[in-house]
Amino acid sequence: MDLRKISDDLTVSPQIAPDDVKALADHGYRSIICNRPDGEGADQPTFEEVETAAEAAGLEARYLPISGGKVSDSDAEDFDRAMKELPGPVFAYCRSGTRSATAWALAAAKTKEPSDILESARAAGYDMAGVVRRIVNGGRTPTESGDARFDVVIVGGGAAGIAAASSLHARKPELQIAILDPADVHYYQPGWTLVGGGVFDPETTARTMGSLIPKGVHWIKSAVAAFEPWNDAVVLDGCRVVKYDRLIVCPGLKLNWSGVEGLVDTLGRNGVTSNYRYDLAPYTWELVKGMRKGRALFTQPPMPIKCAGAPQKAMYLSGDHWFREGVLKDIDIQFMNAGGVLFGVKDYVPALEKYVEKYDATLNFFHDLVAVDGPAKTATFEVKKPDTDPERVTVEFDMMHVCPPQTAPDFIRVSPLADDVGWVDVDQSTLRHKRFENIWSLGDVTNAPNAKTAAAARVQAPVVAENIADDIDGRSPTAVYNGYGSCPLTVERGKIVLAEFGYGGTLQPSFPKWMIDGTKPTRAAWWLKEQILPPIYWKAMLRGREWMAKPEKVSAS
Repeated sequence: MDLRKISDDLTVSPQIAPDDVKALADHGYRSIICNRPDGEGADQPTFEEVETAAEAAGLEARYLPISGGKVSDSDAEDFDRAMKELPGPVFAYCRSGTRSATAWALAAAKTKEPSDILESARAAGYDMAGVVRRIVNGGRTPTESGDARFDVVIVGGGAAGIAAASSLHARKPELQIAILDPADVHYYQPGWTLVGGGVFDPETTARTMGSLIPKGVHWIKSAVAAFEPWNDAVVLDGCRVVKYDRLIVCPGLKLNWSGVEGLVDTLGRNGVTSNYRYDLAPYTWELVKGMRKGRALFTQPPMPIKCAGAPQKAMYLSGDHWFREGVLKDIDIQFMNAGGVLFGVKDYVPALEKYVEKYDATLNFFHDLVAVDGPAKTATFEVKKPDTDPERVTVEFDMMHVCPPQTAPDFIRVSPLADDVGWVDVDQSTLRHKRFENIWSLGDVTNAPNAKTAAAARVQAPVVAENIADDIDGRSPTAVYNGYGSCPLTVERGKIVLAEFGYGGTLQPSFPKWMIDGTKPTRAAWWLKEQILPPIYWKAMLRGREWMAKPEKVSAS
């Protein structure tokens, strides 16, 4: 643990694990405040897990989540109230500790001088200069000037952000580029399907963020709180301000685990799992291996979601294992899909339906998961079939793989960059923002009507890099994104239906049919997924090597 003492009453730190709680009690802490919302990170324990450990150690715990790195005045008031009500000394945490320190600083402004706040926070390793500016400016963070300035600022250090940084740096090595991301670890999320299928070890899908940031690109380890595009400014955790000439926005999307009643309380136990979280994918395989009979549910929420095929990939790999073990006849597989079709591109559906038949899976369309009772092992779905009245049905299960509802991150949805439903509003061809000409976006957070996959980001990154290079050189954008996305549908261990398509569901195969016919299950596609795509991701995509991803060009206007 990285304990950072701010005062005799308060210590803050980055994210803790449930196993750390006993040590906190041994250090003399009597209460814990969690300022990090559940589901913010792919390797994050829930508050309930920490709370359970706290109760066992005799500590009180309180959940005061602060979304998206933006600490409001009401957040500070809640923090101040908790500090007064809870027995001390108090320990508080979030992703990095900055939100907890910021909430303390804003609350302390009522009784402490700004210099004292700065000194106490600095001694604990936190720079509260931005918070003090906010305090002395009547609660507003001024953005006319900044704490730092770069030619290009990239929000998000996931697949899209690092790939875009590498591609742009290769084209314009003289640019001062900064990536803003608070995460310590970068994940190869497409690999989690195979972790849940017992093919990959989870450790092979994770690397330190620092090892992947391109040489010559700055990494600011901080979350974004807000955008002020009129001043070419981004406000960070701690109210620091970063200015830019051009901005790339690609923070991914938010997995809204709390959007299903009771789900957070039961994830990772009671037979409830998900390949959408790093620490849960191994539990999927544990459940699949241990199941010999009973009912297995696989859920899919309303679109859009990242990798639309992932919910059924889990079903196919599980069914294949049970088939090989000879227990499939005793297992009732139910696919609960909030949508009305098995897959959005019809050319791939016949091959998938054969596997649905092979595994004797029941397809339940228009079934949206709304509640889970883990101890009772029941799941409740809202059923909205066309031309019928909505109803709710409750289904018992022995195992359930959940794909959570997904939205744009909170700090995106409330920003001036968002469209009416919360996604970054871009031109679908150039990926340039429709209202702010010095802003681009790519990856899962855009409103371009493409599949939200890592393969899409691999193709989008060179398009954004090329178009920003054009813009710097005084030209109109010349690179065009055609909507390409890919979904390797793992229909059995050793075979994949390689779905590749663009805007409007048009097929965009990367290989000739004699090599890989994407509409049929092939061993070649499995070999590509298992052996070739991971090194392409780590060694090509994230390093700006645009193998099979050169942007299409049009003549400059």
